[in-house]
Amino acid sequence: MGWSAWDAYGASVSEADFRANAAQMAKLRSYGWQYAMLDYGWYIAYPENAHSSKTYAWDASGRLIPEIERFPSADGGKGFKPLADWLHARGLKLGIHVMLGLPRQVVELNLPIAGSAFHATEAADAQTCSWDGEFQVVKDNAAGQAYYDSIARLYADWGVDLIKLGCVADHPFHASEIRQMSLAIRRSGRAMLLSLSPGPLPADYLAHVTDDAQMWRIAPEHWDTWRTPPGSNGFPVGLREEFDLLAQAAGETEVGGFIDPDALADGWLAPHPPWGGPRYTRLTQEEQRSEIALWAFARAPLIEGANLTRTDRSLRRLMTQRDLIGIDQHSLSSVPIQNLPADLKSMRVWVAHTSDRSTYVGFFNLDDQRSDSQVTWKDLGLAGQVHRIRNVWTGRHSQSTDGIQLNVSPHGCVVFQVD
Repeated sequence: MGWSAWDAYGASVSEADFRANAAQMAKLRSYGWQYAMLDYGWYIAYPENAHSSKTYAWDASGRLIPEIERFPSADGGKGFKPLADWLHARGLKLGIHVMLGLPRQVVELNLPIAGSAFHATEAADAQTCSWDGEFQVVKDNAAGQAYYDSIARLYADWGVDLIKLGCVADHPFHASEIRQMSLAIRRSGRAMLLSLSPGPLPADYLAHVTDDAQMWRIAPEHWDTWRTPPGSNGFPVGLREEFDLLAQAAGETEVGGFIDPDALADGWLAPHPPWGGPRYTRLTQEEQRSEIALWAFARAPLIEGANLTRTDRSLRRLMTQRDLIGIDQHSLSSVPIQNLPADLKSMRVWVAHTSDRSTYVGFFNLDDQRSDSQVTWKDLGLAGQVHRIRNVWTGRHSQSTDGIQLNVSPHGCVVFQVD
């Protein structure tokens, strides 16, 4: 659970912006929010030109370091150590995004790889990331492993807690680099989560990534739209499409590993969102509730994308909904129900069983019209004829001998705790 700078700030986030958002998240630490994420581009000078002219900051060994005009506490070779210490003092953790491979400019200079006798050209392949040609793939050899070892040691010294490795689902799939980064993290001596981005990952590599990573994206970027825009080649992924993706991937979640549908695209997406202009999320209130509830039932990482310095009452209610957080963080099992009755054809239904022996049922209406229907306990695979239920949105209790009478808004959801 945490916050990422990407949806609101893109590559332009400054240290002041980052600290201001993290300070707001720290107020919700008791609810479980703790990871503060610096996404793509923290090493880029003049990020407003990041898609046309890139100037990177790196050290003498070709390892990317914070751009000090944007992150002044990194001056003097401190890296993100002062920022990580500041976060840790507040009970928070630091995550950073790193592109796979070596920067092209580092390869051209053939800089030495720290802690080894190798140089950059010995580690770099000619292939580049398809959507960022400034990074060359690392070879599956001793020099390539030495490079990943060197950056993992640096991140560990800074106090980083999560590494998000970008461009891993490129074509061809970079399985060796995932393994190299995973090994480098283990060798660093610091516990750091490994997150893979973007998705989707090829199905035949699923077993590989579950061994080496803790989070893996199941799709390209998710943004604040109900459906993926027509003719967009699958980018961005709308909320409607996430229902199918998460249902298909439901069996992939395991102890210590989690499917990742991307950040929650709600709240204020400003001042510099990478897709669309500055705005309040296009998702309706009902859709925002469905989004976080779906993520919770899917046991996905809850990474908030909003500008937290402009958190309103609606977003705070979502971020402090203890039942949903409990479903997300403490479910022993959570699955979509198959073979629903015909009158529920517009609905998606998930059932979760949590570690405190609670059972939750989530009903999601994917239709553009209100859904009025009845579901029986047998339909839900629940034993017994009488159950006491509680609506987690309203807190209202009731007792039912037949099942649940549903009245769900378009694109909305209702969640019940069932005793």
